Amino acid sequence: QVQLVESGGGLVQAGGSLRLSCAASGRTSSNYPMAWFRQAPGKERTFVAAVYWSGGITDYADSVKGRFTISRDNAKNTVYLQMNSLKPEDTAVYYCATGRVTVVRAIYGYTDWGQGTQVTVSS
Repeated sequence: QVQLVESGGGLVQAGGSLRLSCAASGRTSSNYPMAWFRQAPGKERTFVAAVYWSGGITDYADSVKGRFTISRDNAKNTVYLQMNSLKPEDTAVYYCATGRVTVVRAIYGYTDWGQGTQVTVSS
C-alpha cells in the first residue's frame, strides 16, 4: 500500500500561484503514474494532471494546460503541482493518487489517495 500526503493548499487571489506537494511512501512503483485530481463542492472528482516516475511523461486536462505544471522529485518521492494564473473556477479540494491505471485520465484504477488539500481562489 502507498501512503500519500498532500500539502500546499490555501487561499489565493485570482491570477496568483500556489504549489502543491504530494509526498509518497510505502510500496510506490515507478511504473505507475502519480496524478492530481480535484473536486469542487457538489461536483465530481476530475483529472487535473499526471506524471510518470520514470521518463517524466506528463498529461494535463485541457482546463489547466499552460497554467499548471506537474513535476516529480524521485529522490524525495514527491510530486508537485505548480499552479499559476489561478482562476476562481480552480477552487476545489485537490487530491493526489496513484495506482495501476490503464487510462491515466480516468479515475478508476487509482487505488491509493491522499486526504486532499483545499485550494480557494478569490475573485
